[in-house]
Amino acid sequence: MFFGFTADQLELRDAVRDALRQRDETKPPDAAEVWQRLAGVGLLGALVPEADGGLGLDELDVLPCLEESGRAAVPVPLVETAVVAARLLAGTEHASRLAAGGWRVTAALDGSGLAPWADAADAVLVGEPGGPVRLVTPVAGEPVAAVDPLRPLTRVAAAGPTSDADVIDADPATVAAAVRAGVLGTAAQLVGLADTALRTTVTYVAERRQFGVPVGSFQAVQHQLADAAVALELARPLVHAAGWAHARGAPSADRDVAAAKLRAGAAAGQVARAALQCHGGMGYTREYPLHRWLLRIWALHAAWGPEGRHRALLAASLGLTD
Repeated sequence: MFFGFTADQLELRDAVRDALRQRDETKPPDAAEVWQRLAGVGLLGALVPEADGGLGLDELDVLPCLEESGRAAVPVPLVETAVVAARLLAGTEHASRLAAGGWRVTAALDGSGLAPWADAADAVLVGEPGGPVRLVTPVAGEPVAAVDPLRPLTRVAAAGPTSDADVIDADPATVAAAVRAGVLGTAAQLVGLADTALRTTVTYVAERRQFGVPVGSFQAVQHQLADAAVALELARPLVHAAGWAHARGAPSADRDVAAAKLRAGAAAGQVARAALQCHGGMGYTREYPLHRWLLRIWALHAAWGPEGRHRALLAASLGLTD
């Protein structure tokens, strides 16, 4: 059995990679330009049904693209719009605008009420685990301190009682699948973020010289980066397997996605620590480009549900709880 990605899936990934490529890697990408580029290659409407103007693909098809978006540390709510909202708003009047890139949606579905990029969103999906999801527009809320300034957070709350008009999908199974897709997409982005941070660090230690030799020639540095690389390579196939389970509706999907998010978060965290230490003083400089990836890793590690929730789900699925 072949478990690799198909030629079409890799072709879409390559198109996204080209769209996100920057001439000047030292500067953060422009959010509006990134959004239009992603719309241009069809990624924003990839999961939108064909009847609504999208490509009608599934999460497994876009998983390599989400890794690429992590590599570029895109400053836009890609997972929230192209993955979660695409599923929850399918068949509604909003779906075609999503597919065309004309509507930007963020989400706060973990019960925290914290929505990323809400300041630039046209709408926000608000909900709690196991509860209904509401589409709130216009977006209003209180900005809160965020680990990553390129992923600003807003505490969003809809005024007044919930009405039938703003509940966009009351089916718990549909909502749960959309939230699981958000967790999966975030895990894929963590893999991409960690990959860029690791490659950047390997290049740095090969060029940075100390005592007349490259820093990368020191055994302690080599071991640290090798351990981080192994952790990342073990996390990547778990994310891919979880994508297959989710897209195919396998009974193990909840377990697999929870495990993928935990392992991707742990691997990315290990890469971030190694990158920070191997860069020395430069690693602690906010102006240094490495921080784009480190701050996003730390932000996404806690996104889409705390680690404890995923561990509890994983333990329950394995029969390790009373």
